[in-house]
Amino acid sequence: QVQLAETGGGLVQSGGSLRLSCAASRRSFSTNYRAWFRQAPGKGREFVASITWGTGTTAYADSVKGRFTISRDTANNTVYLQMNSLKPEDTAVYVCAVKALQRGEYNYWGQGTQVTVSS
Repeated sequence: QVQLAETGGGLVQSGGSLRLSCAASRRSFSTNYRAWFRQAPGKGREFVASITWGTGTTAYADSVKGRFTISRDTANNTVYLQMNSLKPEDTAVYVCAVKALQRGEYNYWGQGTQVTVSS
């Protein structure tokens, strides 16, 4: 079992920045791939960014490319999402997730942290 804890959400003005953190309770094969998703009110869950723990390879949704950066801290078993140039449409609950296999489903999810961007 892996527990994930997100921190760093809040209220920010359009154009501002926030950094989200996701700490995992343990490092194992189950946490080889880590990602951030988001869900805005009335919308489905949307992929934001992912990182491969071993290689640091990253991927981003087109909507955040160039503005958001996902990174990892191997010493603290933590993944970060640096969000710059925030827009009101970035408002959502941001949730981190982990999985074991590249082609598998994300099977451990955090509780989420609210990000609100005012115009």
